[in-house]
This record gives sequence, structure tokens and C-alpha cells, in this order.
Amino acid sequence: MFFDSWHGLLRVIVVGTLAYLGLVAWLRATGKRTVSKWNAFDLIVTIALGSTLATILLTEEVALVEGVLGMGLLIMLQYAISWTSVRSGWVRRAVKNAPTLLLREGRPCVDALRKQRVTEGELRAAVRAAGHATFEEIDAVVLETDGNFSVITRGWEGARCAMSDVEGVEDRAGVPGVR
Repeated sequence: MFFDSWHGLLRVIVVGTLAYLGLVAWLRATGKRTVSKWNAFDLIVTIALGSTLATILLTEEVALVEGVLGMGLLIMLQYAISWTSVRSGWVRRAVKNAPTLLLREGRPCVDALRKQRVTEGELRAAVRAAGHATFEEIDAVVLETDGNFSVITRGWEGARCAMSDVEGVEDRAGVPGVR
């Protein structure tokens, strides 16, 4: 059917606008970290928020206040998990993956690439995007928890503080899986 009533169209416009403003208000109230670079857990919350917003817009059985409360609940649960993960290592490990070393001293870490489902072509693209032409120019490439690649060109072996949480750093070059 193409058209039911003007009432339905007006409801979508009014409720949609108010639900959207409610979502923006919730996101602003919970701070920048709520919408910063997301991990898999945050993606799930985002999809759930989109589904909730669509339900509010298109289902007359769901009242605006109930829908906005539902979105607020999802956002507050995400906020609580983020807040707790900053303060508790086991919560952080439960919701976030560790960054993974994919290239070390110019050599791909084949086992890590395979485990993370990253091709050498993607590794080359990350190196090129960082402005380099060869793996040999690179000390390390790290797959970050948000899916981005960090390319490190020099000096990380001596000062490991930024690399201390990277999976695979403790391994020595020459072990199986590093070529």
C-alpha cells in the first residue's frame, strides 16, 4: 500500500523528530566517549539504537516516551560498560580485544595475520597509507581494537610503553609465525 493516512505521515514526522532529538540528548549527556571510535560491543549498541529508533518511528504501539527510554537504557548500559572497563581489567578484557602486532621489524607476522583475517595486501595498503614504500622501513604495524592500523617507523623496541598492551610484542622475532 502506498498511503494510509495523513495522520500516519504526521506521526512519523513529529515522533521521528522528537525521538531523534531524544537520541541526541542522550548521546550529548553521556559524553564524547559514547560516540568515539567504536569496538564490536559499541557497534552492537549502535545497531540496537537504530532498530529502536526505527521501531519508534514506524510502530504506533510503541509510545514516544517508551522508545526514548529504551534508547536511553541502551546508551546508559553502554556508558556503564565503558565506565567500568576503564576501572576494571577483567571487564575491559571481556568487551575489548587487545591490539595485535601484524608486522615486526619489516617482517609480517603470518600467524597473527591469519588469526586476525588480514591479508598481506591490506598490510601493504596500511604501510602505503602511512607514506612508506616497503615493509623494511617499518618497525611495527598494529591492528588496533577499532580495526585501524597503526604504523610505527622507529624506536619502539627501546621504549615499549605504547606497545605494552599489544598482543604479540612479547614474542621475539624468529619464532614460528614471524617471517
